[in-house]
Amino acid sequence: MTSILIVEDEQRISLFVEKGLTAAGYTPTVVTDGLTALDYIATGSFDLVLLDVGLPGIDGFEVLARLRARGDTMPIIMLTARTSVEDTVAGLDGGANDYLPKPFKFDELVARVRLRLREVGQQAVAETVLRHDNIALDLATRRVSVGNRTSDLSAREFALAEQFLRHPEQVLSREQLLSRVWGFDFDPGSNVVDVYVRYVRGKIGADRIETVRGMGYRLV
Repeated sequence: MTSILIVEDEQRISLFVEKGLTAAGYTPTVVTDGLTALDYIATGSFDLVLLDVGLPGIDGFEVLARLRARGDTMPIIMLTARTSVEDTVAGLDGGANDYLPKPFKFDELVARVRLRLREVGQQAVAETVLRHDNIALDLATRRVSVGNRTSDLSAREFALAEQFLRHPEQVLSREQLLSRVWGFDFDPGSNVVDVYVRYVRGKIGADRIETVRGMGYRLV
């Protein structure tokens, strides 16, 4: 299911969009402020963000700036009641993929969502290898190469390695890895993450995945 984060503090609009997206076959999640949105995006898995400009705390432009500054390329459609050209230009120049003024027709919103997701899908088709330094993870064959050495990976090893290659230099907590690789219903007290990190280290090098004490692991 395609997961969409709705960042909107006006309840009437968020309910309207949430119900419409659900009916259209998407899985929407609603948050009402910018800081919460950043937390959700950092720990969750979303395919697209609908981001209101006028938010309490930090506004949509600041949320957009922080996401792009940390290298997040997820498609973002800005929503705003403002109609100035300057705001539109600021949003697009800041890294937004689209800009939709309020009030809008739901059919137009869905059309833009489909377009942006289709663009990402086209890019994903071309993406067959993830690389970081001399590590290459082949998404088709599920093999990892370090220099001239290539190793096969089990399904779980591959899923874990993919998380590290998609988020290089970022600390990934055990809870994040459990939810993304094994699912939210997996026993949080299990040491399965540590066991599989050891397996992946055996394939790419023990020094490549760093243990960050009290926080998790990081691909370096």
